[in-house]
Amino acid sequence: MSKHSLPPGVVSGKDYLTLLKSCKEGGYALPAVNVVGTDSINAVMEAAAKNNADVILQLSNGGAEFYAGKGMKDGFQAKVLGAVSAAKHVHLLAAHYGICVVLHTDHANKKLVPWVEALLDHGEVFYKETGKPLFTSHMLDLSEEDIDFNLSECARLLKRMVKIDMSIEIELGVTGGEEDGVGSDEIDNDKLYTQPEDCLKAYEILAPIGHFSLAASFGNVHGVYKPGNVKLRPEILKNAQELVQKTKNTGENPLDLVFHGGSGSEKAQIEQALGCGVFKMNIDTDTQFAFAQGVGKFVLANEKAFKYQIDPENGTPYKKFYDPRKWLREGETAMIARLDEAFADLKSAGKSLALKKSDVMAA
Repeated sequence: MSKHSLPPGVVSGKDYLTLLKSCKEGGYALPAVNVVGTDSINAVMEAAAKNNADVILQLSNGGAEFYAGKGMKDGFQAKVLGAVSAAKHVHLLAAHYGICVVLHTDHANKKLVPWVEALLDHGEVFYKETGKPLFTSHMLDLSEEDIDFNLSECARLLKRMVKIDMSIEIELGVTGGEEDGVGSDEIDNDKLYTQPEDCLKAYEILAPIGHFSLAASFGNVHGVYKPGNVKLRPEILKNAQELVQKTKNTGENPLDLVFHGGSGSEKAQIEQALGCGVFKMNIDTDTQFAFAQGVGKFVLANEKAFKYQIDPENGTPYKKFYDPRKWLREGETAMIARLDEAFADLKSAGKSLALKKSDVMAA
């Protein structure tokens, strides 16, 4: 049982650090689920509430653009406003699900830095109005760039973020595969493994400014691949933690580490990563497939309803089957079932820090 507790809703600033501390002390991690609309957002919050767990909701630039609507002609504006709209949706509802939610944007490479800056513009306005940031954290993925540029640009933006109680996530080393146009399958193998010395350099530059989390690559790949194609080496995370701890005389596991490309990972390797200070594991491909599978099974089982409004042979009306609320719900419940597995794998089920109504009344 954790000794920490937090108000339910979107967490940021000191509350976010409390949540991370609880994860690392308790040897568990939070699934970070990529979402694209209210259906996937609500499914993630429902799954977290069902499992009495806290969770990370994140949007890629493509997910944010889809949230705003593919009909919006200005793609950049859609990426910005979609993310803002999704964040406000979560701020409105998260507390009512009785869980703590971390709001995050995922994988912004060099060409997407203006997207992050535009979101910070909105975040600063939101902070002025509410006293809270719009997002808990943003990711800057400059792992394909020179490390000095990567860290100096992260430092520049972190200086802006700390003023509104935000954190930054950075990446050192490259996660293989591709996600929403960020990344590539054509990567030299050595770049898939982050050097501990680079992690130390990041700590020395960023820690004095504010809080950062680190996606250090240990062979991670976006997507799901044939067994044997992905060579994960969690010992790289352990070596990075030990170098920083020894050099900076810190406590155990000083780095807040992120596991990218978590879909399809072996459970033993997830377990090993948890012991190295990983508090967050990204999951996208598996939840996408689960949602699609739930919808697909329903469509195949009720094929006529997706061809005819009324059965041409016996006149049966099919509205209760083709109603979007029916088949979208099938997608949501399948996604929730996959997240049940994720919460169990990451050992976060039953460990929500959110104060329950009964706790408040007892106090």
